[in-house]
Amino acid sequence: MTKQEPIIRLENVHKYYGDYHALRGITAEIRQGEFFSLLGPSGCGKTTLLRAIAGFEDISSGAIMLGGKNMEGVAPNHRPTNMVFQSYAIFPHLNVEQNVAFGLRKSGMSAADKTRAVGQALEMVGLGGYGARAAHALSGGQRQRVALARALILKPKVLLLDEPLSALDKKMREVMQVELIKLQREVGITFILVTHDQEEALVMSDRIAVMFEGEIAQLDDPERLYRRPVSRRVGEFIGMMNFLEGSLAHSGGYSVDIAGLGRAEIAPEQVVGSGAAGAVSIGLRPETLSILFDDDPKSARTAQGVVDEVVYYGDMTYYDLRLDGAARPVRISMRNVVGRPVLEVGARARVSWDPRAFTVFT
Repeated sequence: MTKQEPIIRLENVHKYYGDYHALRGITAEIRQGEFFSLLGPSGCGKTTLLRAIAGFEDISSGAIMLGGKNMEGVAPNHRPTNMVFQSYAIFPHLNVEQNVAFGLRKSGMSAADKTRAVGQALEMVGLGGYGARAAHALSGGQRQRVALARALILKPKVLLLDEPLSALDKKMREVMQVELIKLQREVGITFILVTHDQEEALVMSDRIAVMFEGEIAQLDDPERLYRRPVSRRVGEFIGMMNFLEGSLAHSGGYSVDIAGLGRAEIAPEQVVGSGAAGAVSIGLRPETLSILFDDDPKSARTAQGVVDEVVYYGDMTYYDLRLDGAARPVRISMRNVVGRPVLEVGARARVSWDPRAFTVFT
């Protein structure tokens, strides 16, 4: 099975809890060896879907195919999957080595082989030499690594990760994001991550399924998901997106007239929805607008506005800028470089823009 071939097929999967319709016809393919994320707000069905793949939840109808086999009636311990839970489920009365070896109790391996396998698993997650440590004395990041080693020692075809970084602080989350990416590439198996953190999904994933109310709203690679959301709801959920009011015309080609910016021609692939002419909403990301300073090169398309708010982050400054003629301000992100001033509230500013950055929602 090559990396591009699916290891998991979800075929019209439905799940009911009484009258509540938790999963609504989920159909998707997850490829061999990819880092795949289920992303959505709380209650969207992402954890229910992960648990159904693991076998902890029965589905009401449809099929979950794993390695070409229908998983109906297959118990969790007989599926080629393993799961890392949000709580890590580390046994506090066992040391690190005993925790990692827990899944090998009925493996039939010799004691020497178990010790060797545990050592290899701990080395893989950066905990070589930690076997004798007490589990309760570990930091959050170390406990997460123990949970990963325990899951990987059984050599699953698919590793299921239920918000594994949510209990960590921001700096440790960023460290573990990179470590998980490296680990997935090293072991070469499919990782399926459940998260509500958009940045986490964008950083870590080969592909992302965005879910709302039990349905997949968009399944794409991170760049396309960010640059070309298929609906305004997806655009609003993935990162920050400005929305400007305007009108769409279609006469041989598409053009938009946007309050505060003006008129521009756009490509057909930038138009989402029916494509009908008339009033539309135009989405554009904060980094696609730039405030021009005196020493910046001239731009073909510029607009004028007033700074409403300034949020300074050290490496970045975010401006809320009200374009002349626009009803509401737009958010602009600017990298702070040596010699570039930070504007104050009330300052006039020139802004450059590029129509190729627009997504037009009709």
